[in-house]
Amino acid sequence: MHPLQPNDYLFQLPLLVLAIFGMILVLGEAFAHSRRHDFLMRMAVAGCVLAIIAGIWVWKALPAAGGSVSMLHGMLVSDRFSTFFIILFSASAALTMMTMPAHQRAYNWDVGESYGLVLLSVCGMSMLALAGDLVTIFIGIELMSLGVYALTAARYRDSQGAEAAMKYFLMGAFATGFLVYGIALIYGSTGTTNLASIAAHADPSDPLLIIGIFMILIAFAFKIAAVPFHMWAPDAYEGAPTPVTGFMATAVKAAAFTAVLRVLTQTLGGDILPVGRLGWGGILAVLAALTMTVGNIAALRQDNIKRMLAYSSVSHAGVILVGVVASGLVSAKEAQPAVMYYLLSYALTTVGAFAVLTYIGAREGKERVLVSDWNGLASRRPGAALAMLIFMLSLGGMPPTAGFFGKFYVFKSAMLTAHSEMLWLVIIGVLNSVVSVFYYLRVVTAMYFKEPEGEFKPMRSGALTLVLVVCALAVLEIGILPGTWLSYAGG
Repeated sequence: MHPLQPNDYLFQLPLLVLAIFGMILVLGEAFAHSRRHDFLMRMAVAGCVLAIIAGIWVWKALPAAGGSVSMLHGMLVSDRFSTFFIILFSASAALTMMTMPAHQRAYNWDVGESYGLVLLSVCGMSMLALAGDLVTIFIGIELMSLGVYALTAARYRDSQGAEAAMKYFLMGAFATGFLVYGIALIYGSTGTTNLASIAAHADPSDPLLIIGIFMILIAFAFKIAAVPFHMWAPDAYEGAPTPVTGFMATAVKAAAFTAVLRVLTQTLGGDILPVGRLGWGGILAVLAALTMTVGNIAALRQDNIKRMLAYSSVSHAGVILVGVVASGLVSAKEAQPAVMYYLLSYALTTVGAFAVLTYIGAREGKERVLVSDWNGLASRRPGAALAMLIFMLSLGGMPPTAGFFGKFYVFKSAMLTAHSEMLWLVIIGVLNSVVSVFYYLRVVTAMYFKEPEGEFKPMRSGALTLVLVVCALAVLEIGILPGTWLSYAGG
């Protein structure tokens, strides 16, 4: 770890860019004369692009061979892990915001502050990626969450949106209580909140440490919507505006897993929590199995596509947990890149799927969120149907899409554990992947093999169309050339 240097603020440049643009956009709304606020969207996307460029600069400026730079006395740590995720968060936010103006005009929630809130939420996510201290993780989670709570209720004239935001806020506050209590107990055990120092001073026999880790595990389980802490996700996803739902399902989930990887796999090894042969990994393995199974079974019963994708997101969280367990038990160098690759492919796929949901427009004044609303889409809008087909195949883990290799690398890393201790979990994961194909193909069947019911009136938006094309091509490219992207993740 390098000592603090006068120019270390340069390694915070992506975070600073996002913060400055976020504050400017929130203040700029007060002086906006255009009702549509399209220029705010362009400014927000420009801020994300600048953050991505700054992230690439940081990537090249970091010390070679996995080196890192410590900043603010260890509160922040810049390395290629953090830079990878900052770029991912910024790209997900930019793609999400490009889908927002058309949806705002169509459904009357033209809230200009939403763009500033997205960027400020990404600031919180970036702090999670850079976190070198439990206090930084707490601040990052709260900054991220407060913006998303407000975005969930952005369509304030809709009672369902207000209800969804309230449920999300109450569950988030409940999880924050567990997080703060866990941090306090870990500090009482080790005398520090710095992640590197905790790893050096942790005593596995100390009850305070064990209970503190349990508390943090519960808080993280809420944030990633792992079973049985997933109750808020379906209602929040359904009630939020569709672009916001896509943002929650991608960037917010990826940020939560970034914190999980920082605390559990990079700080606390698999032997810190002495619960069975796998330590804390055994607890997460059971959570992973429950999350995959319950999420898929619930998704099978859904006719509402937003709720289906919400439960699908729950099941995908279970798959990612398999990689997290493997990261703590085998080697972060083997399993962590697989998790990072999976989050990249899942983010692009899910943003694209929600972009299609936005693009196809309304039916009788309501969003086409039922599977039956998609009947015959391929005969009327073949481009949109093809894009959705690619996204559904990727979510189902079908080659040659990015989703296939995401699951392949995660399950492969799990099989590297000594004596195949996770073989049972991999079998459950593969069986659940087969089950998930059924409800994804329901959408494909409706688009390609059912007669259309009424005329499709897609939203005319060049930015929205661009998002569809970029996400579809990226999902295919990452699936066809997975080695290149896995190498960026450190594999």
